[in-house]
Amino acid sequence: MGAWFNRVTPKGLYPRSLLIIITPMVLLQSVVAFVFMERHYNVVTHRLSAAVAQDIAAIVSLYPLLPKTDDHEDLRRIAWENLRLNLTVLPPGPLPPAGPKPFFSVLDTALSREIGRRVTRPFWIDTVGRSNLIEVRIQMKDAELRIFAQRNIAYASNSHIFLLWMVGTSLVLLTVAILFLRNQIRPIENLADAAEAFGKGRDVENFRPRGAREVRRASVAFLEMKRRIERQMEQRTTMLAGVSHDMRTILTRFKLELAFMPECEETEALRRDVDELQGMLEAYLAFARGDTGEQVTLTDMGQVVEELRQNAERDGAISNATFMGPPLVEVKGEQIKRCLANLVNNAVRHAHRVDISGARDARWLIIHVDDDGPGIPEDKREDVFRPFLRLDDARNQDKGGSGLGLSIARDIARMHGGDVLLAESPLGGLRATLRIPV
Repeated sequence: MGAWFNRVTPKGLYPRSLLIIITPMVLLQSVVAFVFMERHYNVVTHRLSAAVAQDIAAIVSLYPLLPKTDDHEDLRRIAWENLRLNLTVLPPGPLPPAGPKPFFSVLDTALSREIGRRVTRPFWIDTVGRSNLIEVRIQMKDAELRIFAQRNIAYASNSHIFLLWMVGTSLVLLTVAILFLRNQIRPIENLADAAEAFGKGRDVENFRPRGAREVRRASVAFLEMKRRIERQMEQRTTMLAGVSHDMRTILTRFKLELAFMPECEETEALRRDVDELQGMLEAYLAFARGDTGEQVTLTDMGQVVEELRQNAERDGAISNATFMGPPLVEVKGEQIKRCLANLVNNAVRHAHRVDISGARDARWLIIHVDDDGPGIPEDKREDVFRPFLRLDDARNQDKGGSGLGLSIARDIARMHGGDVLLAESPLGGLRATLRIPV
């Protein structure tokens, strides 16, 4: 029952808040309407119907007692002046056939029962034919009495006014509640959108704290967190720029000193060590620098996938590329290209065939990079994302690399609110999957 209830109830805060307001109001009105109909409308209608039935019974009782004239003027006068009933004496004959009964009519049921209790003669009743009149026919021995009574004297005619007031007032209250809730929930939606956009690396400059006090506090806390993260990233970038400048100066001195030294095996080994150290330094700085301030733009991912295929073939791999869905996606194009290039380069380095497949739907951009290489053991697939980690027997010994390719790829993916996952490839090697929300 709980799972079914969660499945059928709305998921958004706004519809759930409306449901919290509307449901008790509807239940309350239903109970009030039921109690009103049961205790007031039905009771009053039964009593008024009983009064009309008594008047008709009085006419039936007076008919044989008064003098028989052609027009029965005395009986008609008494019926109209004292009982407000329009009486006509018709020649004897069979009663009309029973007409269609209304689907829901308290008046028809109550009046028929009361007349049946008080009048012992056969009768016929019509509460449907004329909108403002009730017609009753009584079969006497020598005549037929046709009586018309005003409908409003036989049932509670003003009950609909109460229902109209109740429904009208409820609609006004619901309108006010909807407008108020809309204004109160919009700041929460704006906060959620801003947090989601910031998680995807997008700009949220137009966001300002609004709404109730608690929502404003959450918005201010979000802005403070955003500023702290941006300040930390800026400080890290500035520090790394300084470190890069200092270390590059020292590496340049090393290269100059090696250039003036005589060529031998020792100097060649030192030159290779310096080059490797410079490559590791550049990779580390690229990994630690993270977000370079690039803005989100519409990027053609189909074209990106095709460029990756061409690069893989230039590096000597057999490669295929496919992309399904709308290709234009709002991402930081250069960073996503770098992320995918790291995945493809890692595959090319350890495999002969590399397949790149992408798909985009309304929610996600998913790109798979499959290869036929040796793969990575399942229990070590998360470990390879750690910076500078080299597995002894695994494929990511990073031949000629720094051990940061997968770390940089996952870092870029998570800056977009997504992730990079590793799994077994249909080609027999490793499948690297980039999955980011769009």
